[in-house]
Amino acid sequence: MVGVWAELTKVRLNAMVLLTTAVGYALGSPGALEWGRLGWTCAGTACAAASASLFNQLFERRRDALMLRTRGRPLPARQVSPALVFVAGLVTGYAGAALLGFTVGLLPAALAAVNIVLYALLYTPLKPRTTFNTLVGAVCGAIPPVIGWTAATGQIDPGAWLLGGLLFVWQIPHFLALAWMYREDYARGGHAMLPVRDEGGEITAQAVLLGTIPLIPLGLSATLLGLAGIWSAVVSLCAGLAFLWLAFGFYRSRDDRSARRLFLASILYLPIVLGTMTADRGALDILSHMRGRGGTITVPTERP
Repeated sequence: MVGVWAELTKVRLNAMVLLTTAVGYALGSPGALEWGRLGWTCAGTACAAASASLFNQLFERRRDALMLRTRGRPLPARQVSPALVFVAGLVTGYAGAALLGFTVGLLPAALAAVNIVLYALLYTPLKPRTTFNTLVGAVCGAIPPVIGWTAATGQIDPGAWLLGGLLFVWQIPHFLALAWMYREDYARGGHAMLPVRDEGGEITAQAVLLGTIPLIPLGLSATLLGLAGIWSAVVSLCAGLAFLWLAFGFYRSRDDRSARRLFLASILYLPIVLGTMTADRGALDILSHMRGRGGTITVPTERP
């Protein structure tokens, strides 16, 4: 049953959610990390993410049964009852919001609760109805780093918007590349994904390309805002250019091979860029502080 519940709560997928939450917390922390507070933040976010995944699979169990990629999931395979999954979704959702509210603040708790509602009651019902479901899903994926930021600061600052925007934009090429590879399966399940409706792939390729371009300025903005240093800018620029090159390759070819390369690159891009931002966080704080004192940088000298 451990494997069943790991599948229901999408443990591997939600590991990325926890990564972005931790990055938001780290970049929002002004000084040394409070590891206990970070732990509570990740625990509460993990429960909320599990709740959203449980409700998503509960509401999509009939469509999942029609798709080759998902028909082996626990609910279509009848390894667990829908009633039990519903109760588990309620319990984990309540536990996630309560943990965040009592340990790190009401704002991150509210964001987590809103994300559950958006994912389960808006994104999931929209998937068979409109291709814009991808944008709603991207909003859901953009909220976890904001949860981490607000857990550290108690407010939504420009840095939180930057991280949320980066995650939002990144998900467009990421999800569209995946949907292109499984477009026949999504059509079998009745999902209105863009590659299903766009048979020639021209609009999908344009959306992928336009969704990849903003990653470069967004990655550089972390350095401009003083959240990270020069190394973060260098890595973000190189990773963004490589990602854009693969997106352009998909735009030209529009085949499964280029889509798979783009999808794998998207999986690598996020931990590389966010990891560098975190390792290089606050690297410009000293320079900014010294410049703010009078426009000059004074180098202390040893007194005789």
